[in-house]
Amino acid sequence: MRAGNEGAPVAAITFDVEMDAPPYMSSWVGVDEGLPAILELLEKYKVKATFFTLGLVAEKRPKAVAAIVDKGHELGSHGFSHKRLDRIPLREAVHDIMLSLKTLRDYGDVVSFRAPNLKLPPSLLPLLEMEGIRVDSSVARYKPPFRFKPYRERSIMRIPVSYPSSVLRLPWRVLRALFKPGPDYVVLLHPWEVVGVKCVARPDLTAGVGLGVLSNLGRLIEYLASVGYEFRVMGELVELYSSRIGV
Repeated sequence: MRAGNEGAPVAAITFDVEMDAPPYMSSWVGVDEGLPAILELLEKYKVKATFFTLGLVAEKRPKAVAAIVDKGHELGSHGFSHKRLDRIPLREAVHDIMLSLKTLRDYGDVVSFRAPNLKLPPSLLPLLEMEGIRVDSSVARYKPPFRFKPYRERSIMRIPVSYPSSVLRLPWRVLRALFKPGPDYVVLLHPWEVVGVKCVARPDLTAGVGLGVLSNLGRLIEYLASVGYEFRVMGELVELYSSRIGV
């Protein structure tokens, strides 16, 4: 892990790279147009992020995955097909994860995982452990079982997401009030949220999406940096949190 102030608060900027608003849409505008804009913004601020990517993205949009890695960001797994792992048979879920890791590891090391919809059956943790996953971010402060702090389960560090990605669609004054200085943050966003996609079946999913989301992300990065936050990718947080929680 890179050198830094071990006592400083940290922020991990993370993206779930997938088709637009799954399972209601199957288009790729977010990957084709939103992802390049995100990479450009991160380069502007010299921030490295973690991209939890579907194996299907590597199959359908290999240049997009290559661009993530070429820019020096961390590549994580988001499963292969975006099927809810808690709603399919265990054998199918195992196959989905294994296929995603096989596909993504053609581009580089993958040690971080996030399940679609943040729903990871506990029965899949031994598989992740066996496959060399060190970080899982399939838990959240705002979803049952409401985990607020990182914790270790088996040999995997489980790191909660701080807020749903839709908070970045809020007015900046509200967003800034949510991100109060002090705690660590894991920021979640989807590339399709920074472009103007519209979901007819679930308009609530895409209300407020667009370039304003990308602008808010930039302002959030500037703000967190101004109050002393260090930006880390998820894989770097294993040693940091291991020392903090004493495991």
